[in-house]
Amino acid sequence: MRIALAIAAVLACAGAPASAADAPVRIHAGLLIDGTGASMKDATVTVQGDKIASVEQGAKGPWAFNFAKATVLPGLIDTHVHVVGHFNDEGRADSTGYPREKQAIKWAENLKKTLMGGYTTVQSLGSADDLIIRPALANGDLIGPRLLTSGTAFTSQTATPDEARAFVRARKAENVDLIKMFASKSSRDGGGATLSAEVVAAVCDEARKQGLRVWVHAHGDDSIQRVVAGKCTTVVHGSLATPPTFTLMANAGVLFEPTVGVVTQNYIAHEKNYTGIGNYTPEAFVNMKAFVKDQGKRWKTMFSTTPKLVIISGSDAVAGAEGHNAEEIIFRVQNGWPAMEGIVSATSRNAKAIELDKSIGAIKPGMQADIIAVDGDALADITALRRVSFVMKGGKVYRYDAGLAAQAN
Repeated sequence: MRIALAIAAVLACAGAPASAADAPVRIHAGLLIDGTGASMKDATVTVQGDKIASVEQGAKGPWAFNFAKATVLPGLIDTHVHVVGHFNDEGRADSTGYPREKQAIKWAENLKKTLMGGYTTVQSLGSADDLIIRPALANGDLIGPRLLTSGTAFTSQTATPDEARAFVRARKAENVDLIKMFASKSSRDGGGATLSAEVVAAVCDEARKQGLRVWVHAHGDDSIQRVVAGKCTTVVHGSLATPPTFTLMANAGVLFEPTVGVVTQNYIAHEKNYTGIGNYTPEAFVNMKAFVKDQGKRWKTMFSTTPKLVIISGSDAVAGAEGHNAEEIIFRVQNGWPAMEGIVSATSRNAKAIELDKSIGAIKPGMQADIIAVDGDALADITALRRVSFVMKGGKVYRYDAGLAAQAN
């Protein structure tokens, strides 16, 4: 058993998964968080093939994996990433003229980093290149998380409602999982509304007819109010919104995906990589640095104003943030959210938001065996999410750090 697991660990580190095959695999959790808000100490999870077969109270071995001093939880879900974003050979966040074969290597690196960071499912917003990657991940040719994508985002500020509907139908024909729409300027440009109420409503109405969800980039009250009136699915960002707008969203059942813990901080950390590209001007970085100082206070207003507001977890991870998606959860918890709320938002709640809650987002019998382990007690110390020691997706082990876990006899 020790030799077999050692080989599995090497394969996982090398990028090749170790399969649970048909033999049951038993995992001991010192602390188990099931993803729905419940937890138990000394639990045993049995995996059969790609599914969770049972979850039992008790620490009676033998186990294939013994995480007595770790937290075991469902694979994390990020509802907002950009898996094709990368730095070129000069370290710039610019793919202009960058060879496609080199871009593909960067994509593969991003995907693996994300999976190794504990994210077994992600939703990528805004690139047609995702449609190339998605089947390669699904059939195992690429190692990375389960991928949902919007393909190309709707950005046109001159489109008519009929043209907006045609855009949605074109994306549906490409078999996208959802629609991404930009309804406001970037926060770096003031965040004002860019689309009319009629166009926003047309996109969201057509998407509903086509069975698609709509994630809408919107920063301020004006754009968000149009999103709510258009009965769209989710508001992304909302960084300039006020409490009455949060209440409006809650009453309408519009989901909220604030991006408070990763994206702006990542831009600032990689200022040299971004400055001079598009609207990443020196002035924009001065503004971002000033803005982020109040991010904790802004976040507290978001989650405390309207208890009915359903807040999901998306990082908007771009170039430089790959594998650090969990910083979104960590920031939220360190600035007032309960740790369990942060974890649920990135597991069962996110699974429901992307309409996959029947198969992922919880450690329960019959669910996909997407399971991770992190070193320490994640409820007492949310930074444990930085210390991922084990990643299983669909019953296959992709990461096992023996130094952070005790191996059973």
